Amino acid sequence: MFESIDETLPRDGKERINVEQHCLARDIVNIIACEGKERVERHELFGKWKSRLTMARFRQYPLSSYVNSVIRSLLRCYSKHYTLSEKDGAMLLGWKERNLISASAWRC
Repeated sequence: MFESIDETLPRDGKERINVEQHCLARDIVNIIACEGKERVERHELFGKWKSRLTMARFRQYPLSSYVNSVIRSLLRCYSKHYTLSEKDGAMLLGWKERNLISASAWRC
């Protein structure tokens, strides 16, 4: 994740500073400095979430192909190294073929 930010946003740019302060700071501190009960951020794989949601009787809802194409075109504006793929009904955002985050839709 940090490599992608480093390549796509200038180090002294306002947008990068906002991303680092508002999106990443808490995660970084929590992952590096906290243990036990103090650690509140615990990233889990999509498969675990999918299992939990299915057990709670949610059904996966199809993702929009239009949204996928818009996101794909936006990513090209930043770097050719971003990837966007779909697997098991989830949209996977990656950097150099490594998945960073997934998005999926569910309904009762």
